[in-house]
Amino acid sequence: MELNEKSLDILRNFATINQNILIKPGKEIRTISEARNVVAKATLDEEIPTEFGIYNLNEFIGALSLVNQPNLSFKEGNVEIGDTSGRSKIKYFFSSPDTLTYSEKDITMPECEVKFTLDNETIKKLKGAASTLGHKELIITGNNNLINLSIADSNNATSNTYTIDVDGSYESEMFKFILDVENLKILPGDYEVSISSKLIANFANKDKNIQYWIALEKSSNYGG
Repeated sequence: MELNEKSLDILRNFATINQNILIKPGKEIRTISEARNVVAKATLDEEIPTEFGIYNLNEFIGALSLVNQPNLSFKEGNVEIGDTSGRSKIKYFFSSPDTLTYSEKDITMPECEVKFTLDNETIKKLKGAASTLGHKELIITGNNNLINLSIADSNNATSNTYTIDVDGSYESEMFKFILDVENLKILPGDYEVSISSKLIANFANKDKNIQYWIALEKSSNYGG
């Protein structure tokens, strides 16, 4: 079995969320952060034939790069990664699920009061502003039928602030949702974003079969 570049991009992205992963048979893979505040789920093009655990996902991805056009042959307790010539191969051993952080449950989103589209260019601007201004909070509010996305320090009223407005919908302007920018570990692309007053946000990629659930900061509020 060969993993295409799209699948490798997903694995690289998942490695930024959690270094270890438990992959189940089939095409669907998921990961959860060690703090359990970020969950991601994606569908691969390839069919995974067996369950296997990887303790260091970046190391596994690096092992794949050691051979050209890696071909994966799954064995009992390990996978052989061979190249096209058949002259070199890597024997990579799986990790026990007991040593991994994973979740097998699907997340059912509660009712969402705020919805908007977040395009890739806006995501890059927000992350750039966070880096430049030294803030880690993305503050989401509503005003005049627009969603206001601000990079600021919610604990400092005089902090330098970057704000960009996007189209969206909300049931009431009485909300202030706060998301840690460091948890915004999503693949580049355009996303449909839905946020619930239960302090969880869903980011669904518009072009790829991948989505993320990110917990909001407890200092967020709705209706007051």
